[in-house]
Amino acid sequence: MKFALITAMLLSSIGIAQAANVEKGKALVEKANCGSCHGANLNTPILPAYPKLAGQYADYLYYALRAYQVGNSNAMYGRNNAVMSSQVQNFTDADLKDMAAYISKLPGNFVVKK
Repeated sequence: MKFALITAMLLSSIGIAQAANVEKGKALVEKANCGSCHGANLNTPILPAYPKLAGQYADYLYYALRAYQVGNSNAMYGRNNAVMSSQVQNFTDADLKDMAAYISKLPGNFVVKK
């Protein structure tokens, strides 16, 4: 069951960044005030516990946001964080995809160690 769910989600998400509206995503991110915790350009979190979001893969960002929406209602898929869960509840699936597309386009400074 879990494999079928994950496979269906992956197949349905192919091309998130292409189908999403980056400009609408920018407006949604600004409206939600994501920078208040994740910092300027979503790349300088105000606390070390908050992740840098800029430059992450759109698919990863979408599924993380969606998992916060699901929350405790699905222990196998949901993420439990009171702040993030409340932040994403009013967004549609399309909104989350738009936000993920926008955030993925921001310049990030991740370091890959070899």
